[in-house]
Amino acid sequence: MSPQNYKFEGWLAHDTSAVEGKMTWGEFEPKRWEESDIDIKITHCGMCGSDVHTLRSGWYPAPYPIIVGHEIVGEVVRVGSKAAGSHKIGDRVGVGCLTDCCMGIAGVPICEACESGEEQFCPKARWTYPGPHHNGDKGYGGYATYHRCPGRFVFKIPDGLESKQAATMMCAGITMYSPLKRFGCGPGKLVGIVGLGGLGHYGVLLAKAMGADKVVAISRKASKRDEALKLGAGDYLATDDDVGWYKKYYNKLDLIVSTVASSKAPIKGYLAMLKRHGTLVQVGNPDDGQFALPQSTLIMKSLNFAGSSIGSAAEIREMLQLAADKKIKAWVEERPMHEANQAVLDLEEGKPRYRYCLMNQVAPKL
Repeated sequence: MSPQNYKFEGWLAHDTSAVEGKMTWGEFEPKRWEESDIDIKITHCGMCGSDVHTLRSGWYPAPYPIIVGHEIVGEVVRVGSKAAGSHKIGDRVGVGCLTDCCMGIAGVPICEACESGEEQFCPKARWTYPGPHHNGDKGYGGYATYHRCPGRFVFKIPDGLESKQAATMMCAGITMYSPLKRFGCGPGKLVGIVGLGGLGHYGVLLAKAMGADKVVAISRKASKRDEALKLGAGDYLATDDDVGWYKKYYNKLDLIVSTVASSKAPIKGYLAMLKRHGTLVQVGNPDDGQFALPQSTLIMKSLNFAGSSIGSAAEIREMLQLAADKKIKAWVEERPMHEANQAVLDLEEGKPRYRYCLMNQVAPKL
């Protein structure tokens, strides 16, 4: 397919009112074509809390107009000559948060992070939206018909893994897989997952698939208990509803991964459940202030408080293959692309159980 045969159209956010369901559908100019690029006809795009934060300029002033969405799956329709070794027309591929690093810049020495296979820490890492790309052009996300990006961080989807599953793993999945792997989730370990939402439910599924002896799901309300157990959690704690909730696992958990994006999270209770030398990994990024850490608890048990964002290219490939091999089935609700504005409102209200994925039509019904 030649580039003249398709248009780049998508849901454009022009200001902070976009988060109120006021994105507008229109044509946009993708990054200038380079021979390291590929074009993807988008079939699926997962919806992430990061999309909402960006639409409302919660983390930083967004460079409007923007198009969000960094959980993209689709079909390759154009391949640059420098990307042809890895991709071909017709491949089913996925794109996550990261779109390039220093290895994509001619004449620039490769940094230590990229040399170590941890491209997500590259000082010259570039994000799917809003970029900018290394050529200075803005990056546009997956609430759209087509996506153009460097081929370096485009991943072949394994056979047997549904596109909606693969799409929502490109951010939510890898955000949980990377810290679980890095901090030793596996046989013999007791693991806590805080927050049973789009990220947290992947944490339960992945920790089980990685062989943890027991996974304890932790959320605010008791209403999610049955859902947590259906996902495979061995137990469930409701921090608002269970009196003394942390006492049941006091000094018992090896690792806790928290997806909660609120500075008011009960960090002291999470830390109380960790064994000595245990680790609490924070992946939720609040935009309502900073955490208050109880330093005495950290000191007395020699605990680790860590952070994690996404994962490396190698970890993404590992995760996708694990999902295919273990037949991981996240709870994904498909929404037509033309419902994107309403889906954003529903996402803000916490309605997904547990991840929305936009499915493309030829054009939205406006």
